[in-house]
Amino acid sequence: MRGAIVFVAAFLIFLVVTLGYADLPPAKAIYDAVIGAETDYEVLGISATLLICAVLNGVIYGVIIWLIFWLATKFLSRGKKEVEPAKPKK
Repeated sequence: MRGAIVFVAAFLIFLVVTLGYADLPPAKAIYDAVIGAETDYEVLGISATLLICAVLNGVIYGVIIWLIFWLATKFLSRGKKEVEPAKPKK
């Protein structure tokens, strides 16, 4: 559950950052390689191309940050020993 929260937080942060700074890599390069042409269409006053790049950056960086979080929690919890619950006396 914490991993999902980390992904959503990273997604939203990079979505907003990309809306402010349109040339944040790698989304613009991927968009240019796949689509090639920008559109004049706007969604709520935001260019559709910019919105696509922002969502793409949010997903890419969200997955990267989630993967780092998952690996860190996996390796940090590796050293901890699990404590078995005490058995009740009869």
